[in-house]
Amino acid sequence: MYEENKTAANGCGKIRSGAQNGAALLALMEKTGYSMVQQNGQRKFGGPPPGWEGPPPPRGCEVFVGKIPRDMYEDELVPVFERAGKIYELRLMMEFSGKFIGVCVSLDNCRLFIGAIPKDKKKEEILSEMKKVTEGVVDVIVYPNAADKTKNRGFAFVEYESHRAAAMARRRLIPGTFQPWGHTIQVDWADPEKVVDEETMQRVKVLYVRNLMISTTEDKIKAEFNKFKPGVVERVKKLRDYAFVHFFHREDAIAAMSVMNGKCIDGASIEVTLAKPVNKESSWKQHFNGQISPSSENILGFSNKEDGTQKSLGKPASLPVRLNGQHSPGSPEVERSTYPFFPGIKLTPVSMYSLKLNHFSSAVMHLDYFCHKNSWAPPEYCLYSTTSQDGKTLLVYRVLISSIADDSQSYFMPEKLCTTVEDAKELAAQFTLLHL
Repeated sequence: MYEENKTAANGCGKIRSGAQNGAALLALMEKTGYSMVQQNGQRKFGGPPPGWEGPPPPRGCEVFVGKIPRDMYEDELVPVFERAGKIYELRLMMEFSGKFIGVCVSLDNCRLFIGAIPKDKKKEEILSEMKKVTEGVVDVIVYPNAADKTKNRGFAFVEYESHRAAAMARRRLIPGTFQPWGHTIQVDWADPEKVVDEETMQRVKVLYVRNLMISTTEDKIKAEFNKFKPGVVERVKKLRDYAFVHFFHREDAIAAMSVMNGKCIDGASIEVTLAKPVNKESSWKQHFNGQISPSSENILGFSNKEDGTQKSLGKPASLPVRLNGQHSPGSPEVERSTYPFFPGIKLTPVSMYSLKLNHFSSAVMHLDYFCHKNSWAPPEYCLYSTTSQDGKTLLVYRVLISSIADDSQSYFMPEKLCTTVEDAKELAAQFTLLHL
């Protein structure tokens, strides 16, 4: 329904009335045979188009177009986009503006991050609660607590059948009206799982092993994975409750994955999958994805080989590394610009916890943000010093992370010393983020 008393400027700078606008859209529908409906703040053209047979296009077939001028409508947009191919569906939001459009592959994200979940809740309970208030729930991914396998880590990832279902669920959950178990949950988009091409995955000979006990050693993991065929494991790198098992040959890695997945090591049922190669040109990777940057590998003493690996499932966490006043190789430079403050500019009080991760350029600030998001106490830093052989004062921080929910405490201290307080604190925060 288009109101005739409203007017809109067309692409030529002319003013066209609501009646003219409606007539143009009706003419488009008659010409193409597509339907048009308006719902949830957007107008949908097509989906499916007339004569379409079979399922909708698979994920990866959608692009996002931004900065569309407010005075352009489907009758002008459709002919432009049809130059690229047959349109299955076009969804037009009415608030975009600008002179030049931008086009990129749409992130067909079907996963939400749900934080501040009571740590005593099991996967089945979380799945049941999500299904009560949202539609299209496919699965819930829950990580066990590193220190106590009977508890979760206070967050989960909810997988939906489609991006639209996930978007509708996010809209439903964000206002805070839904309080499962009497708790106000936190909701955000999860980072999409990293897609690695099949050719690259065919060369992977590293396994990602999670749900390990903290007390389980690298030697124990190596011995367990060597049981089915002695001598096949090259090395093991364990970080808190997950590890990467490197094999000499890919076929042995594949065989070990089949044999070891679900096995029990030191009382913990482990999960084993092929690890995904890390893009070395990116710096800090997502902590929950199990990713480690080249720079942090060097800082913490980890090796940096071509088969560096990751496990992609979790929340975004982009951190540039800055030690000794310089960024690490490959880390993206955070925009640090100043803008003039003109008289009359309106300022709004804001909490740092309401900002996005890209507003933080240090690991110290990110760790504070991370603890708040998980309903933990703020990190506590305790400074220690020693003297080098040449008389320099060397510093290191020990970080205490306390969980408000279950009164548990964890301490983290890097194995490197620094010459300045700022570098020591930054390194300690980096180390803690990697090992939470």
